[in-house]
Amino acid sequence: MTSHYKKILSYLLKAAIVTFAFWFIYQKLSANQNLKEFEKLLIKVPRQEIIIVLTTVCLLMLINWGLEALKWKRLIARVEQISLWRAVESVFCGLTWAVFTPNRLGEYGGRVFFLSPKRRIIGVVAMAVGNIGQMVLTNVFGALALSIFIYRFANIDYRLFYALVALTVMFCAFFVVFYFNIRWLNGILLSMRFTRKYKKFYNILARYSKTELLKILLFCLARYLVFSTQYFILFFWLIPEIHPLDILMMVSILFFVQSTLPSLDLFDIGVRSVTASYFFGYVTTQDVAVIACTASIWLINIIIPAILGSYFVFKLNFFGNTQHN
Repeated sequence: MTSHYKKILSYLLKAAIVTFAFWFIYQKLSANQNLKEFEKLLIKVPRQEIIIVLTTVCLLMLINWGLEALKWKRLIARVEQISLWRAVESVFCGLTWAVFTPNRLGEYGGRVFFLSPKRRIIGVVAMAVGNIGQMVLTNVFGALALSIFIYRFANIDYRLFYALVALTVMFCAFFVVFYFNIRWLNGILLSMRFTRKYKKFYNILARYSKTELLKILLFCLARYLVFSTQYFILFFWLIPEIHPLDILMMVSILFFVQSTLPSLDLFDIGVRSVTASYFFGYVTTQDVAVIACTASIWLINIIIPAILGSYFVFKLNFFGNTQHN
């Protein structure tokens, strides 16, 4: 394929991705009743208060994805050196891809196309390490919160509860031990003949020391705290009757359940709403406010970044190095 045709095909692919993403976003937003309920809740709230709260939540969204860009830059440093701004571009571009792909798989493609072609597959493995770190925290905090929830709201025999606690501790320990020994996965893959020939792609797993993994996990923790704070602010603002600790418990459970279910970012709001409605139903009767808060966070954390990321899609070059213009 000549350079001219590659350039034409590249532009067509970019246009198709952006068009597809915007069509998905439009379809979902136009039919979303939960966001309309959120608007109704704000009618009686002072305008200045609305601006302050929503601006704060939006700033936290930028901090959240900024932390992800810093984490991505550190993860990929052993593969290819990229600037912080390049990391930001790749993160937001990945969010545009993620919005219409199952389980956010498109996010991998959106990011690694900012790397040189020969390093893209290794980049996918490096990104997976960061995602595993985020998953570890989601599962650990979620499992602990769920145990507390069962203790408080489920009438079960104390022996069964002790067994549940033991299971929770083992569950959390498994994820922590696995993460800090992720090089074991490299050894397992090397032990299998049919995967051994691809070792140049996953050998990066053996390069991450425990110290490096801890630093990456701290980025994951910072992100977890930021998007937990977003939920806390909105719930505490619109449903002040809920105890602050109950909000934190329910939010951790919400993240946990959400991470265990296969979903599409655009339809993920349905999963979030049903989960939030069920668990928050134990501490408040304001079901509409719960679902509205969840929908607004979905809009701020997923849809707005996906729209912003569409600009960076046009900076990709599918057949060579990323353009720098």
